[in-house]
Amino acid sequence: MSTSAPRRALVVIDVQNEYVSGNFKIEFPDVQASLVQIGRAMDAATARKIPIVMVQHVLPPDAPIFAKDSFGVALHPVVGERHYDKLITKDLPSTFAGTDFGAWLKENNIDTVAIVGYMTHNCNDSTIRQAMHDGYHVEFLHDAAGSLPYRNRMGMATAAEIHRVECIVLESSFAAVVSTDEWIANLDSGKHAPRDNIYLSNQRAVLERA
Repeated sequence: MSTSAPRRALVVIDVQNEYVSGNFKIEFPDVQASLVQIGRAMDAATARKIPIVMVQHVLPPDAPIFAKDSFGVALHPVVGERHYDKLITKDLPSTFAGTDFGAWLKENNIDTVAIVGYMTHNCNDSTIRQAMHDGYHVEFLHDAAGSLPYRNRMGMATAAEIHRVECIVLESSFAAVVSTDEWIANLDSGKHAPRDNIYLSNQRAVLERA
């Protein structure tokens, strides 16, 4: 990995009314707490002239969530009323899919993307994995994100379970998973946040079980 100072962008994914007071409410961590952390991350980035990419998920007008021109699709005021440098709209989980995000990163010589927003296990996960595969350093602020519960034919998982396991998996290979406090403290270090690796993550679990 490069030892040069990071050239970061903060990517604020889908912080929209739908997740806060709409039909698709984030349950863990508490959405009001994560909104505070998202705002702090944006303020820290702005103060350091780190570019901020705002991402908005937009679906057709008859969709049950994120319907075009609905209240739910609108950016939440916590992010919508703050400074950002670029707005990307998407209709698939990954911020890269069908957008000019990848081209914008290259044009602006970005080598590190810091991810906040919703949901941990879906749009954040998809964006993080594609960024890592494309060679970017990735930082994920776990307390500036969140999940909601699922039940389907494979079973039931709470929002807390999904968020916790997803963060463990992401840290094992795909991203440096840090708190907002840790991320802000690291911004002036000139270094990338450290990431674990898949082998060591496994070996610690095996040794602990032995």
